[in-house]
Amino acid sequence: MTLDELRRYAVVRAFGPPTDLLSAIRRLGYLQADPIRAPARAQDLILRHRVAGYRVDDLEKNFQQLPIVEDVLHNYGFFPEEHLALLHPRVLSSRWREFIAEHKPLRRKLLRYLSEQEEAHPRVVESVLGAGARINGWGGTSSATTLMLEALHREGLARVRRRDKGLRIYALAPPREVAISPIARADGLIALILDLYAPMQERSLMRVFGMMGTNKPAVDFSRRIELAIKRGKYRRVTVDGVPYVRPAHEPLPDAAGDAVRFLAPFDPLVWDRTRFEHLWGWAYRFEAYTPPSKRKLGYYALPLLWREHIIGWANTSVTAGQLNAQIGYFSKKLLRGNTAAFNSSLESETERYRRFLAGSAQPPSR
Repeated sequence: MTLDELRRYAVVRAFGPPTDLLSAIRRLGYLQADPIRAPARAQDLILRHRVAGYRVDDLEKNFQQLPIVEDVLHNYGFFPEEHLALLHPRVLSSRWREFIAEHKPLRRKLLRYLSEQEEAHPRVVESVLGAGARINGWGGTSSATTLMLEALHREGLARVRRRDKGLRIYALAPPREVAISPIARADGLIALILDLYAPMQERSLMRVFGMMGTNKPAVDFSRRIELAIKRGKYRRVTVDGVPYVRPAHEPLPDAAGDAVRFLAPFDPLVWDRTRFEHLWGWAYRFEAYTPPSKRKLGYYALPLLWREHIIGWANTSVTAGQLNAQIGYFSKKLLRGNTAAFNSSLESETERYRRFLAGSAQPPSR
């Protein structure tokens, strides 16, 4: 496989025909979430390319009616409900175990509250059971009740029922089914990650499992991957001396089409920065947490995809109801002889993005 073939394969498999909301999330397997809205959240920016007629906040508006859940694996995000068996049971990190041990009475009170109430709004729970502020995982402060709700969520005893302007509203989780074996769970997690991010560098694949920490079963993942390759489920290919893993029986596409896309910083095509640099020859960085004086691309720069090449980025904002899109380029050499086609596709993508931001709830599909 050549670098051009690898690049084209990665782009084409990342974007199938647009479908309904539930089917898109099931096809992804995992949808990363991020709270920054600039001017839309990452989960909405990812879904807009994969759901027909998607509008900003459609996921939040339809969440409660669909069999999807919020949970954490290597990052926090949304999963089809059927993937819960891959996520639990888990061993909590030492930080969470220590917090729970220090607040056992609060934990008991919250479990009782959840068993008696249809839902638990953190502010309402705080007013009823208030236990003061504690340091959260970001170095700031959160109420102890809010942190305990999150701890119960991570344990699998509570779940996010809905959101209120982005705030998680919890409910008691239903009893879990009998846990699957650690090996079956590990194989399922390998399939989940590779279906989402393939073609994936082997070192990046193992890095993901390292990021899971105690959220994964105690299984030798490298051995399970090697066994799956020997059995023909996955294939190892080496490009420029870099070993990649991909599903074995997916054909290589001939072309990626003329589409221009503004991609989320956490889109599956963009997420692995090591692969990004190998495929496109330049370093994309998410700079929302970078001091303004040190930013090179912008606060929330969206990688700009043209055909199978990411040639630059877009910074978008809305002022007085008008969309502003500022385009920057890493290289314009790929546009030579294709300027008219690119400009037409860029105009179409800008209009799609404008309609996406306009907001219009879509009926959920089951």
